[in-house]
Amino acid sequence: MVGDGVNGRSGEQHDRWSTVLAHLIAALPGDAGARVAVDGFDGSAGVFADRLAAGLRAAGRPCVRLPAAACATSGEDRPPGAVVVADGAGWIDRLPAGEWHLTVWVRTAPAGPASGGPMPGVPSPGGYAGDRADAVVDLHDPAWPVLRHLNPALAAGESWYRSESQAFFAARAATWDTRFGDDLPAYAAAVADAGLAPGGVVADVGCGTGRALPALRGAVGPDGTVIGIDLTPQMLAAARDRAGTCAAALLLADARRLPLAGGSVDAVFAAGLVNHLPDVDAGLAELARITRPGGRLVLFHPSGRAALAARHGRPLRPDEPLAEPVLRAATARAGWRLTSYDDPPHRFHAVAVRA
Repeated sequence: MVGDGVNGRSGEQHDRWSTVLAHLIAALPGDAGARVAVDGFDGSAGVFADRLAAGLRAAGRPCVRLPAAACATSGEDRPPGAVVVADGAGWIDRLPAGEWHLTVWVRTAPAGPASGGPMPGVPSPGGYAGDRADAVVDLHDPAWPVLRHLNPALAAGESWYRSESQAFFAARAATWDTRFGDDLPAYAAAVADAGLAPGGVVADVGCGTGRALPALRGAVGPDGTVIGIDLTPQMLAAARDRAGTCAAALLLADARRLPLAGGSVDAVFAAGLVNHLPDVDAGLAELARITRPGGRLVLFHPSGRAALAARHGRPLRPDEPLAEPVLRAATARAGWRLTSYDDPPHRFHAVAVRA
């Protein structure tokens, strides 16, 4: 995230809100009426619902705003074609789940265990693609909203994924290593446990600030090739010094559309990537495309699934992309064979072999 003084920062904030609201408005039925339910824990749902209602009106869509406080007294009357925007579990409880055209979960920084109950059928904070809300909006910074998930039945990932992923990580790149620098030994151990062969070509897809690059260079040795790939320019800028030290190339690219030839790498290392993909099957298939037969895919996170869920104040769900049965089926569909799966509290580590 870059800005030139106060005016630059203010303009970026306005653009962020405009972009996120535009994605959600585009996901609603055209001229027909629609019902939107917004929920969250700490008052953020009401703030976001107000913004969404204002965005709808600015776009020329008639809108009825139903705040949680009015739930007990307001009726359902609305102008023809109007979009009803309601926040709070009370509104959600009044209608069957199938009558909402869009459900939005507003995710904010948890202050310990979740301090309330989620709306029926919608997850606690966390917002990974396996959760049941149609849309998940990250509002850790109230001035910098980021869309983290949007139901593919409402909008294709092509319409929102790139801009939102870049916005999410750009805002965090400068402080990433300060917050997570203690994870470096875990990255080294993950690479060591992957059994990568010396002299091979390894791609770190979603490399971020390059925390795995030194260990990957050590694994493939001086005759191997290490490539760091990330979608966010700010992350690659933060990775530049590490990449230079260990002679790794850096590429700005989307993990769903990699600028590498088919079968050109011996291994893919992906830390924290899968949960950020809007289409896990398509992402795993693209990683398979660039990997030679017999090559390896190493999926890693420096926290286990349960520990990561607790950190985000959400329950651990059995249908998440990295749950073992789900991951095993997804890797098989994409042309991989899952050979190891390890999910203790201190890390997540899975290895698959290219079929």
